[in-house]
Amino acid sequence: MTQRKEQLLQDIVIKFAGDSGDGMQLTGSQFTNNTALLGIDLATFPDFPAEIRAPQGTIPGVSGYQLRFSSDAIYTPGDLCDVLVAMNAAALKTNLKAIKKGGKIIANVDGFDSKNLRLANYPEGINPIEDGSLEGFELIKMDVTKMTREALKDITLGTKEKDRAKNMFVLGFLYWMYNRNMESTLNFLQEKFGKKDDILNANIKALQAGYNYGDTTETFTTRYTVEKAKMKPGTYRSIMGNQALSMGLVAAAEKSGLPLFLGSYPITPASDILHDLSRMKNFNVKTFQAEDEIAGITSAIGAAYGGALAVTTTSGPGLALKGEAIGLAVMLEIPLIIIDVQRGGPSTGLPTKTEQSDLLQAYYGRNGECPMPVVSASTPSDCFEAVFEAARISLQHMVPVMFLSDGYIANGAEPWMFPKAEDLPNIKVNFKTGLAEDEIKFQPYKRDEKLARPWAVPGTKGLEHRIGGLEKQDITGNVNYEPDNHEHMVKTRQAKVDLIANYIPDQQIDTGATKGKVLVLGWGSTFGSIKSAVIELIQEGHQVSHAHLRYLRPFPKNLGEILSEFDTILIPEINNGQLIKIIRDVFFVDAKGYNKIKGTPITKGELTEEIKKYL
Repeated sequence: MTQRKEQLLQDIVIKFAGDSGDGMQLTGSQFTNNTALLGIDLATFPDFPAEIRAPQGTIPGVSGYQLRFSSDAIYTPGDLCDVLVAMNAAALKTNLKAIKKGGKIIANVDGFDSKNLRLANYPEGINPIEDGSLEGFELIKMDVTKMTREALKDITLGTKEKDRAKNMFVLGFLYWMYNRNMESTLNFLQEKFGKKDDILNANIKALQAGYNYGDTTETFTTRYTVEKAKMKPGTYRSIMGNQALSMGLVAAAEKSGLPLFLGSYPITPASDILHDLSRMKNFNVKTFQAEDEIAGITSAIGAAYGGALAVTTTSGPGLALKGEAIGLAVMLEIPLIIIDVQRGGPSTGLPTKTEQSDLLQAYYGRNGECPMPVVSASTPSDCFEAVFEAARISLQHMVPVMFLSDGYIANGAEPWMFPKAEDLPNIKVNFKTGLAEDEIKFQPYKRDEKLARPWAVPGTKGLEHRIGGLEKQDITGNVNYEPDNHEHMVKTRQAKVDLIANYIPDQQIDTGATKGKVLVLGWGSTFGSIKSAVIELIQEGHQVSHAHLRYLRPFPKNLGEILSEFDTILIPEINNGQLIKIIRDVFFVDAKGYNKIKGTPITKGELTEEIKKYL
């Protein structure tokens, strides 16, 4: 029998790719959870098809899930794959450029028949796994479909149902290849299919058959192990951005003592926030799936008026529809969190692909002078802390807050050392409960040192007042059309947002020195690629630093000072240049842009080459 070798690896990138019905997302998420349980650092990048059910076997129907795991700290899901699992010809064609030279391609032979080759637009007579065109890669051909059916021959399911277990066969094989225990997935299957014996047994048998195939086939002589990562001691869990965001909202509601209300209309990639919060009724959470985007936000406005921590969730197209109601919330001066999980646009654009193209819409996308604070998250786990902070600003400054995430953050996963409830700060909220001794009549727009107006819950005796979208008279809140009053109120609403800069932390340098040749200034999901590139260049001896913005409006008070300490400011964005316009306008610096608008994240390699141009 062939001698088996064990090889220790530091870093691996695997991509699972196949038809949208092949279960690649489930396979990837199970491998991710298994990895997280071992204490190995990881980052993921799910890649969904835009169509709900694209024609089977076609390029638009390819679904992918990229996972990077490492014994060192990592910040991105990797630029190129070490291993590609291609369940059909379309999956290979779509991802071939993303594999390292010498990387492994695990190809399901059944997915490369004449029909699948034709659907993937390969020329007649061309089969990439047979014609030598994959020379330079390690090609592992497996008839996954045939072996899965053989493993399930004694189970009374139809062929179509048996074929659905192919992904478990592949997962079992990879568990063998990377020296893993299958227990986490066996528990998952028991929980998911415990009441459906045939389906449960089919998935378990397929999983075990894949593992045994690796264990008994002499073709495979090496197994690989990645050691536990050197991470800060603590209790971790794997978290996706939308999950962390939902938990952050619940935490903010608990710490402010308010009920949480979400008024939302489903839209990719924000819908999972609605799904998650609807399961948290035990935390005094109310969710309302509205009939459209406008009803979603106006229900949240009503909840905010009634004294709740109110939230509405959407993506770019829905944010456009919510514009008028956002203006109403600004005019009312009530707390409200508008969450925009960005995707490719304009219009319906690229529904399942990531982009950072709503920043200017968040800043300016409403009629009239309508300023709002803008807060953004940088990574999946950062969504928790960032949205908690957005809630604090909204509640304590009586202002709607725009919160920006994106598809990459929302669906990506990473380890998260979650906080304990007692370690989170309280969010102090003061409702107006009655007239003060010096008040004869309630003045709904009388302001405190933050320029915040009082929050009066409807029905409180003596606090009756007029509310609506027409311009207010200062202090009294009465409808007023006078020119001087309108200008005064516009300036006041802007000043209130600007004053928030006094109540947020100073900007910090994330990586590198406080002065040097190049500062890479980022926001949102570019965090990982910027940090990785800057760390590598610093190790090579270059004077480069990285600062990442959470507070986009207003900016931290010291940001201008930081920018002045560097020869060049480089701003990478997954858009056509939006933050760069604002930075140039506010700070008068000749910032340089690096823009990628392909529905995919900026890679470390791309960014490293761009930074070198300015060194």
